[in-house]
Amino acid sequence: MLKIEHLDVWFGLPPDRVDAVKDAGFNVTAGESFGLVGESGSGKSTILRAIAGLVDSWTGRIEVDGQQLEGHRRDRDFYRSVQMVFQDPYASLHPRHSVDAVLSEALKLQGMDDIDGRIPQLLDDVGLGRGFRFRYPHQLSGGQRQRVAIARALAGQPRLLLLDEPTSALDVSVQAEILNLLTDLRAEHGLTYLMVSHDLAVIGHMCDRLAVMQHGRIVETMDVAALRRGAGRQDYTRHLIAASSGYRRD
Repeated sequence: MLKIEHLDVWFGLPPDRVDAVKDAGFNVTAGESFGLVGESGSGKSTILRAIAGLVDSWTGRIEVDGQQLEGHRRDRDFYRSVQMVFQDPYASLHPRHSVDAVLSEALKLQGMDDIDGRIPQLLDDVGLGRGFRFRYPHQLSGGQRQRVAIARALAGQPRLLLLDEPTSALDVSVQAEILNLLTDLRAEHGLTYLMVSHDLAVIGHMCDRLAVMQHGRIVETMDVAALRRGAGRQDYTRHLIAASSGYRRD
């Protein structure tokens, strides 16, 4: 479903150029959930933004469902296949647009028909009652806003979702609800996930395989069983896993 080879992403021009991603490469098969982990600033979210067309300064090869992408221009067919859920549900929804307006706009942009009938179905899919249809973002909790953002992403019936730390801005109890929702949606709709998170427990729960990033490079690709065993091959991976286990007095 997704193939990335020799991906370089940078920002700015010399001498101030910052190389955010360096020679990255991995594959994600259809129906798989693949994670990107690493410390802040390692380039995880930048990869998602390059795929989505939100960054134009990149070289390498990005293929989605066999279609090679160029630059930052994406057509309607691409956005029907690929959608992104952002980290902050407070920033990703327009404060003056109702839930109905948000979903209606998404459905129109995707060229979908029967918009009035599809909106209640989208709300049902993400566990929101139809009473939420005409509410505004300030009337919703963080978890409810993220459910609306997920419903918006599902409007065009995509096959690949790019998940940029979709629960990190939420309370712990709400995080579990959103992760379980994403798990159910993947099974029901046959979705493929590329998920960024700094929380290894989230990746261990959600993903089948993962890539570990450091300073813009992928240092190791492993399956989630190895992550749970703490069996990283690289020193950085082992240190990352050890750090995620919490404070140790010794």
